[in-house]
Amino acid sequence: MSISRKYAHKGQRALEILVRLNRLYPEATCTLNYQTPVQLLVATILSAQCTDERVNQVTPALFARFPDAPALANADLEELETLVRSTGFYRNKARNIRAACQMIVDRFDGQVPKLMEDLLQLPGVARKTANVVLAHGYGINMGVTVDTHVKRLSQRLGLTDKTDPLRIEQELMHLLPQPDWENWSIRLIYHGRAVCTARNPACDRCELADLCPSAHVSRRPPVPGTVQA
Repeated sequence: MSISRKYAHKGQRALEILVRLNRLYPEATCTLNYQTPVQLLVATILSAQCTDERVNQVTPALFARFPDAPALANADLEELETLVRSTGFYRNKARNIRAACQMIVDRFDGQVPKLMEDLLQLPGVARKTANVVLAHGYGINMGVTVDTHVKRLSQRLGLTDKTDPLRIEQELMHLLPQPDWENWSIRLIYHGRAVCTARNPACDRCELADLCPSAHVSRRPPVPGTVQA
């Protein structure tokens, strides 16, 4: 599908997409349930290769048993594995959660750090998790969260041809205003779940279709008796 000249430049197109996403999903926010930054960190680690819905089913019992970093740092590993088992890859996740909380207790006075470079030292934490924690835990936009939805839609919208999440993030950071970096990600995730799904994107009802070079929207035949402009 061809894009109008007005939005041919990636920067202009990205800004218009952002405007429309804000209009379509004005109340969009992180769908993980948490009360503290450490709970957000743990929930985000658990969300890898798992739905937020499943994580939200697991965390009430997990946080009731281990509510903070000191408790998680001293958790029995087998018990922790049992509590997070249904999120998948539970052994690695349990080990990373306990080790990350041990580091938080030992090096950061029991508080999840607010610096990207500190967060990236924690076991199981890469830039995606760090961006989520900083944005939703502390209101700090240090980057663009690139999950599978953001990666897929950013590619389909012609904003990047990269496949590595870090390179995609770098491109998006140059296209979007910093205050909207997390707004972009969270709303694009909503759109990816509701409309631009992986296997069957609903291009015919997508309000971004005219901005998307990957959209497959056929022109409807004119209604008999009408005049086409």
